[in-house]
Amino acid sequence: MTVRMNELSWTDYDRKVREENPVVFVTVGSHEQHGPHLPMCCDEVIPTAIAEKAAERIGGLVAPSIVFGYKSQPRSGGGNHIPGTISLDAANLIGTVKDVITELARHGVRRIVLMDGHYENTMMIVEGVDLALRDLHRDGIDDVKIMRIGYYEFTTPEVEKAVWPDGFPSWPLEHAGVMETSIMMYLRPELVHLDRVPSHGPAAFPPYDVYPVTWENWPSLPRDGALVASTIASAEKGKLLFDCYVRGVADAVANEFGLKL
Repeated sequence: MTVRMNELSWTDYDRKVREENPVVFVTVGSHEQHGPHLPMCCDEVIPTAIAEKAAERIGGLVAPSIVFGYKSQPRSGGGNHIPGTISLDAANLIGTVKDVITELARHGVRRIVLMDGHYENTMMIVEGVDLALRDLHRDGIDDVKIMRIGYYEFTTPEVEKAVWPDGFPSWPLEHAGVMETSIMMYLRPELVHLDRVPSHGPAAFPPYDVYPVTWENWPSLPRDGALVASTIASAEKGKLLFDCYVRGVADAVANEFGLKL
C-alpha cells in the first residue's frame, strides 16, 4: 500500500489510522529560487522523498506537502526579492501548520512529524505546533505528540567529511550548494542544469540585515542566488546524503515513538 496519504481512499486511510496509529509526516517546504542550476521545488522535493522512504521503514504515512514557506532571507536563501520565490506571511504559515495538525488530530492521528525543508520556516512551525496543541488540549485532546525535524541536521561527521572534504561552509550558506545540488542530481537529475553550476566562493555578508531587501542594499549577495559554489556536487554524494538522512530520520522517529524497525 502507498505511504502517500492523498493516494488512499478515505476508508483505507481511516482504517489505517484507527487500527495502526501510524506516524504521519508533513513536509513544510518552500517555493524558492535555488540558483541558476536547480529548480525552485528543492525544499519540497528533498524532504518529501526522505519522508516517504522513512515512512516505508516505519509503516507511516506522508500527508500532502505544505508547498509555500516563510519569506526567503538574504543570508540563508538569497532573499524574497528574487523572481520566482513565492512565500507566505508568518501568520499565514503558522495558521496553515496549526490547521493541518488539528485536522490530522480530528481524524484520530496522534503521532505527527513535521519535516522542515526550508531554513526560514523553523520558528513558524514551532508556533503552529504550540497553537495547535493549545487548541487540542482545550478540546480535550491531550495525547498528540509532534516532532519537528530539519533533515539536514542528521548529517553525520563521516558523511560531512566525505561530501565537503575541504570544510563545511555552514547550513545558511549551503543554500543551493553542494548538499541540495547533489541530492537533486540523485533524485531528479533531469531538473539539474550542470552547465550552470556556480563556481564562486561563499557569500560574505555583514553581521546585520538591511531593509528593504534589494540588490542595491545587499551588494555582497551573489546575483545568481546561490550562496556557495557547488562544483564538487555529484549524484554519488547525493545518494550518500539521502541514505544518511533517511536512516537518521527513521531511527529518530522510531526511537521517539517506540517503534520497531
